[in-house]
Amino acid sequence: MKTVNYRLTAWAILLLGNVTILLAQKTIPFSSKPEKNDTRLGNQEFSKGNYADAEAQYKKALDRKNNMPEAAFNLGDAVYKQKRYEETEKQFQLCAQNNVDPIIKAKSYHNLGNTYLEQEKWKEAVDAYKNALKNNANDAETKYNLAYANAKLKAQQNGGDGKDNKNQDKKEQENKDQKQNENKDNKGDKKEEQKNEQKDQKGDQKKQGEQPRLSKEEAEKLLQAIENEEQKTNQKMQQKTLKGQVIKVEKDW
Repeated sequence: MKTVNYRLTAWAILLLGNVTILLAQKTIPFSSKPEKNDTRLGNQEFSKGNYADAEAQYKKALDRKNNMPEAAFNLGDAVYKQKRYEETEKQFQLCAQNNVDPIIKAKSYHNLGNTYLEQEKWKEAVDAYKNALKNNANDAETKYNLAYANAKLKAQQNGGDGKDNKNQDKKEQENKDQKQNENKDNKGDKKEEQKNEQKDQKGDQKKQGEQPRLSKEEAEKLLQAIENEEQKTNQKMQQKTLKGQVIKVEKDW
């Protein structure tokens, strides 16, 4: 699944590859505050794909001003792009804890969820995306990623490992090619072997299961099912704790 990470600055949004970056629309003069200049240089290096250099600039900014929101957040993205996921987890957890702005908290949890997805930590990814939606309920990308992570979690709980079957598919293709070569040497049995081969492939596919590819509609239905389950659970808990009292049910906007 292709994930999209959010990034922060004070200016306009540009989509570069699979990372949403906020950059200046015009040349911005250097600030009198050194930490802002360091962060600005970090953003420039990031946009060029120089993630290690970007990381160095963000850390320099944080040395000057601890917990600077933009530098701390974008540092997580720079480390993420270098596939150092355990460090990325800690960075986005700190961003989510230290920021009171609900939008920044939501983006921090969203990127944390993406980090868990890369490591196939489905349960942690589900929790992270739920926390993101608590702070920004209208984020469509987070809703889709939540549905995807939940589908993988359920597949894992139902006896699978939730992992892609790329290696198995490769083996199947090698076996298929080998059988086709054998069929060339045995022309008399070619048609019969092809029929058996197709049956075997269909059977293998049913047993193995494929990577879930969710359409937008399927993702929305799955997300609605998750929300319904949580609502039922919350109602049951309220009924147990408030027996004998009149409960006023209000719509959760």
